[in-house]
Order: sequence, then C-alpha cells, then structure tokens
Amino acid sequence: MLVLVGLGNPETKYSMNRHNIGFMIIDSIAKKYSFSHFKSKFQAHIITSQLKDNPLLLVKPQTFMNLSGQSLSHIKKFYKLQNKQIIVIHDDLDLNIGDIRTKIGGSSGGHNGLKSIDSHIGTDYVRLRIGIGHPGDKSLVNNYVLGDFNKEELISVNNLINEICSNIELIINNIDNLPQILSENIARS
Repeated sequence: MLVLVGLGNPETKYSMNRHNIGFMIIDSIAKKYSFSHFKSKFQAHIITSQLKDNPLLLVKPQTFMNLSGQSLSHIKKFYKLQNKQIIVIHDDLDLNIGDIRTKIGGSSGGHNGLKSIDSHIGTDYVRLRIGIGHPGDKSLVNNYVLGDFNKEELISVNNLINEICSNIELIINNIDNLPQILSENIARS
C-alpha cells in the first residue's frame, strides 16, 4: 500500500490557502480517478482505493496543520506501514510558486505540519514539496501561507496539480526513483 498524505487545514475558509496545496492535490487525484467519497477515520478524511494493481490510501488529516502527525501516526500503526510507503504532499516557502521537489528526511524547514509528523513517525518518509513562494519577510509568513492564491498563482498551481494527477501512476510505480520520474515527466525539478 502507498499512502498519499496531503497537508492542509480543515474548514472551508482555508480551502484556497497556500498552506492547503496538499489538500488541493489529494482532492484533485480523488476526482480525476473517480475514487469513492472520503470517510472520516483516524482523525482524517481518507479514501482507500486501488490504482491499477496498487493499493492506495489518500489522506487529508483533519487535526489542523500543526497536529498532522497525530493522524498519520494512527494510520501508520493501523496499516503497519513503513515510512517509505508514505508520501507527504505539502507547501514549501523556499520554492518558487509552481516548482516541485522531492526529498526523503531532513529538517522540517520550519513547517509546523512536518514538525508534527517528524515527532510522531520520524523523518524518513517521502516529501513532495510544492513551491508557494515566499513573501520576502519572515514576519509576513503566517498571513502569507494562510492567504489565498491570487489569480496568477492559481494558474500555475492548477497546471502543476493537473501534471501531478496525470503522472500519479508513474509516481506510485516508481517511488524509489521519484526525483528522476518527476524531473522527466513533470519537468519542474
């Protein structure tokens, strides 16, 4: 089983926030592949499905960003997962809007959702880092990540989401070569 975890904040008022790019991607994957409806379990909204012959779990923690690790810890224990089976999709201030990078392990870079996950399951999971740009000054970060994408940013973000959705089978089937797969097929790494 492969678990795709999109980070974000529940509640409609956050739905288009830069911080919710993980939720946006998970929702788009579920829609593109006509997966069943989300169910509430493990302090998350989840869909258990299959893509070709690959068991897949889509996850949107409902604990708010800063407590995302609580939900993921329950899921990991219940399904007896190894961290290499988990891909966490999240916003990244250090990347330009629309850029994408992958990483295994390392620091949270100040991202509170990642800090929570790191403290609950460790750091050796796959991260799909989605660039949202930086507001330029550290004092502006909180309002920036909790702000909505503007129209221009949304065009880039929607293009990136479509590319990820179109290449999700490649991502799932090539988890060990994810950076190469993304650079060759999404051409943003």
